[in-house]
Amino acid sequence: MPDTRLSEDQESLRKLVEQFAREVVAPAAAAHDEAKTFPYEVVAQMAEMGLFGLPFPESVGGQGADYFTLCLAIEELARADSSVAITLEAGVGLGAMPVYRFGSDAQKEQWLPLLTSGRALGAFGLTEPGAGSDAGGTRTTAGLDGDEWVINGSKAFITNSGTDITRLVTVTAVTGQTAAGRKEISAILVPVPTAGFTAQPAYSKVGWHASDTHPLTFDDVRVPAENLLGERGRGYANFLSILDEGRIAISALSVGLAQACVDESVRYAKEREAFGAPIGRNQAIAFKIAEMETRTYVARAAYYDAASRMLAGQPFKKQAAMAKLFSSEAAVTNAREATQIFGGYGFMNEYPVARHWRDSKILEIGEGTSEVQKMLIARDLGL
Repeated sequence: MPDTRLSEDQESLRKLVEQFAREVVAPAAAAHDEAKTFPYEVVAQMAEMGLFGLPFPESVGGQGADYFTLCLAIEELARADSSVAITLEAGVGLGAMPVYRFGSDAQKEQWLPLLTSGRALGAFGLTEPGAGSDAGGTRTTAGLDGDEWVINGSKAFITNSGTDITRLVTVTAVTGQTAAGRKEISAILVPVPTAGFTAQPAYSKVGWHASDTHPLTFDDVRVPAENLLGERGRGYANFLSILDEGRIAISALSVGLAQACVDESVRYAKEREAFGAPIGRNQAIAFKIAEMETRTYVARAAYYDAASRMLAGQPFKKQAAMAKLFSSEAAVTNAREATQIFGGYGFMNEYPVARHWRDSKILEIGEGTSEVQKMLIARDLGL
């Protein structure tokens, strides 16, 4: 049944991506997960569908939709493979969106057609080995030498930073000191490849095996002074605003994974028999699945509300944090419960619920931990 909260265009897009996820993404997911390979062929088809350009105007090569429509696509992809979903989320939200929000006309002209078409991926280097949510811990530096920035330092856990189609990494770096004596943090565009920039070997991760994630090093990386993205000293603050939007998208991804766990559990509960009857007739199993579906429904309502507030120009930071907090924890819980319903089979990697279980935990960590979300919510309440 169509969701009456969606426009006709949104529902058409959702159904299109649902079909693509079912027919293209899902059949390839297990193989890429096992081999830990980036799904270039899937990403290429996503690019052809225009998914990387969804929330951008046609004037910069986008599809002229909105951020909520992007979230609908992310949710449907996550029902099949979280690695594919996060590739889209990061490619748009962390790769292209900072350029669109804060870039100069020249920067937009240079980068957005590539990024919104999906012919290239961008990444954002914020997190460092000793600094994530703590801006004061940033150690990467960038200093002006004539008409060039010289960047030195390292970044950690950077998505889409080492693929064959990665063409841009935006990096936050200390560029000086504020009048109050704090670190002045700016954002700088680093084309890939650039001498001195290295994407180190990919991480060995618990989940998201088909997502590209690397530590990065910058060794006297030189880029033109005009590669400063946005106002000098506003790099960290600008990126925090990008994260507010990104939390809605991560919530959508979480909902997709949570829904996938419900779908798989319902199917299995109808097919698997024990003591002469399908296990779904056992009230303990049926009630467990009912609770999983309820969590998913509430989580979806939360991100829909946050997205609608954002698009209406209303304050949405608290709602985005609540949606991200609740939906990520719902995804982790649903993945655990689905694995329990499958029993021993749930512990076997040949079943999707095992992959969902491994993929879910990062949702409580990436783009702001659950603890950070609680801090933001409490702060909004004046605590």
